[in-house]
Amino acid sequence: MINTPFILPSGEKLPNRIAKAALTERLSDASHLPNQKHSTLYDTWAKGGAGLLISGNIMVDEKYLEAAGNVAVHHLSPEAPFKLWTRSVLAYDTAFWAQLNHPGRQATLFSSTKPISASDVQLKKNGMFGKPRPMTEEEIEDVINRFVQSANFCRRVGFTGVQIHAAHGYLISQFLSPRTNKRSDQWGGSIENRSRLLLTIVERMRSKVGNEFSISVKLNSADFQKGGFDEQDALFVINALEKGGVDLLEISGGTYEDFVAFTKSHIKDSTLAREAYFIEFAKAVRKQSTIPIMVTGGLRSLDFCKEVLTNKELDILGFGRPFLLDERFPKGFLDGSLDRVEEPNIKTAARLYDMGIAGFYDYQIERLATGKSLKLTYPGWRGAMRMTRNELWKGIKNKI
Repeated sequence: MINTPFILPSGEKLPNRIAKAALTERLSDASHLPNQKHSTLYDTWAKGGAGLLISGNIMVDEKYLEAAGNVAVHHLSPEAPFKLWTRSVLAYDTAFWAQLNHPGRQATLFSSTKPISASDVQLKKNGMFGKPRPMTEEEIEDVINRFVQSANFCRRVGFTGVQIHAAHGYLISQFLSPRTNKRSDQWGGSIENRSRLLLTIVERMRSKVGNEFSISVKLNSADFQKGGFDEQDALFVINALEKGGVDLLEISGGTYEDFVAFTKSHIKDSTLAREAYFIEFAKAVRKQSTIPIMVTGGLRSLDFCKEVLTNKELDILGFGRPFLLDERFPKGFLDGSLDRVEEPNIKTAARLYDMGIAGFYDYQIERLATGKSLKLTYPGWRGAMRMTRNELWKGIKNKI
């Protein structure tokens, strides 16, 4: 079934069941526009044969960046650089979606010393984030409009769909979680209110782009933090998203404070053995919803991928790191010549683990974007240094 096409509710046909999940590219300059590196990178990935490629974080407001080197978009952005980017993928009959995001309190100090969020709950991690200011009604309305107008812009420049990032502790996720949303107005309190921002964006976006343009949502199954967004909250939101006409749900989990896809914490040994970290929650969704499901995180073997597709536990297989670990992937999964993608043992100091891992994969992206092959011997300590240097230097340079 891995080679079986899948038709989304929008009518878009994915040629197979493999998707590249979003990976932050960090390749842009002070213009926040895509460039030749983006085209080279995605041309390489499109040649691999995946049915769907999802871009890395595209910011809907260039004043607030998730990382130095982010692409940012608004309705007045020049179209030509984006059309060159999408052309590099669409030539291969591959679906290409733009992941739209706003970091909220997770905007680094190098992009904003005064981030905005649902409430004034600061992210205290590595001293990299300022204390956020609670958003006004006018600012909430502005963010909604930015998501909607950005989606319409992406439709015009050739993307075949968009994904709204509502996971991993970014702004929409901050509204969804009672740990970071302390509001007492219509945007806070009950899950009905906490999900209002996401559901309003989906409703207006669908009205703007029409029914034949794909809209996806990336949603946490849970934050895995006491008092945070939990599975019951998630199931409520998913039911509302299905009614709102969302074409694909990508299930993930965690936040910057506890990024499950990196640390693998809170994941049962039995789940790890079955590879897909969020497969059990996907089963719960299946019992009450017909929304198409994609799970990203942990998928590594061809046999397991065949199993979950055959059992109809998932519709789309999401992969991130495998695209940066084996140049035979995903073509090897599609033609059966590759059984498994192996992860290297990346060693670095415990307190620098997240930075080391992120730097390792960032280095691989840079190599592919410049026409080079992967280099899996890159050490974790250099990865940590790379991330620190890039965020500091690019962040300052791009603000000048």
